[in-house]
Amino acid sequence: MLSSDDLKIEQKKTLESPRIKPGIPAKILFGLMDLVYGKKATLSKFLVLEIVARMPYVAWEQVSYVAITHTHSDPKFARKIHSTVIESREQQDNETWHLLILEELTQKRNKKQPLLKIRIIPQILAWIYYHISWLLYVLKPKMSYQLNVEFEDHAEHEYMQYVQDHPEVDDQKWESTFKADYGNYETVGDMLRRIGLDEREHKELSQKEVDQARFSQKK
Repeated sequence: MLSSDDLKIEQKKTLESPRIKPGIPAKILFGLMDLVYGKKATLSKFLVLEIVARMPYVAWEQVSYVAITHTHSDPKFARKIHSTVIESREQQDNETWHLLILEELTQKRNKKQPLLKIRIIPQILAWIYYHISWLLYVLKPKMSYQLNVEFEDHAEHEYMQYVQDHPEVDDQKWESTFKADYGNYETVGDMLRRIGLDEREHKELSQKEVDQARFSQKK
C-alpha cells in the first residue's frame, strides 16, 4: 500500500504525462462509450469501463491454455506460456476488484442504474472487446497488447483526472467490504488514485510485451 501523499505524487505524474494516441480499435471503443455514456467521467461510466477492462486478460488466458494443450511436448515453451497465464490471471483478478468496488460504491450512493446502459450495453461492449482482443492475440499478440496499452492508458488518465476534477472525494471516507482484499485506503479519492495506478501498472506490463515483440522482430 502507498500512502496518501505517495498516491497524490503518482496522480501528478499521470496528469503531467501525455495520453497515448489510440489506434482505430481503441478509438472506436472510446467513441462508443462517449456516445452512450457521455464524454464526462462519472462513477457509473467507470463501472462500465471495469466491466470491459477484464476482457483482454480473459482472452489471453484462454488462448494460452489452448496453446499449452498443443505444446506440452515442449515443457520449457509450455512453461513460458503458463507464465503468461499467471500474469493474465493476476491482472484479471485486480480488474475484478475494481469492478466490485465500483459496483458497491455506486449502489451505496443510491444511484439508479438504467438496465440498458449499465447491464446490457456493457455486456455487448465486453463481448466485442473480448473477441477483438482474442483475434488479435491469435494473429499477432503484439497488436492485442498494444490495444490494451491504449485502453489502460485511457483508464489511468480518466481516474486521475476525475479525482482532480472532484476534490470532494478526498473528504469522503471509503467504507468497503473489499478493504481486506484491495487495501485499507481512508478516502474515496485515494482509492480511485490506487485504481488509476493499477491501470498504469497493467499498461506497463502490456507495453513490456509490445517492446519485447519489437526487439524479437529486429533480431
